[in-house]
Amino acid sequence: MADKTLDAKGLNCPLPILRAKKTLKDVPAGGTLEVLSTDPGSVADFAAFCKTTGNELVESAADGGVYRFLIRHTG
Repeated sequence: MADKTLDAKGLNCPLPILRAKKTLKDVPAGGTLEVLSTDPGSVADFAAFCKTTGNELVESAADGGVYRFLIRHTG
């Protein structure tokens, strides 16, 4: 279970990334943030976000048009 969940459904790029960046500040180092999004572009966006910020993309999944990302905050 994630330490925090961000519901970014209905938001388009770049809002899911911007909200995730802000929310990660409230997640302790080593903790996880679950992000839910309906923007198909968020798949590539979150992969790039984690690569550039050094956070770990633990899981990425899609189910019925909802994309779920689990990000481990590296601090």
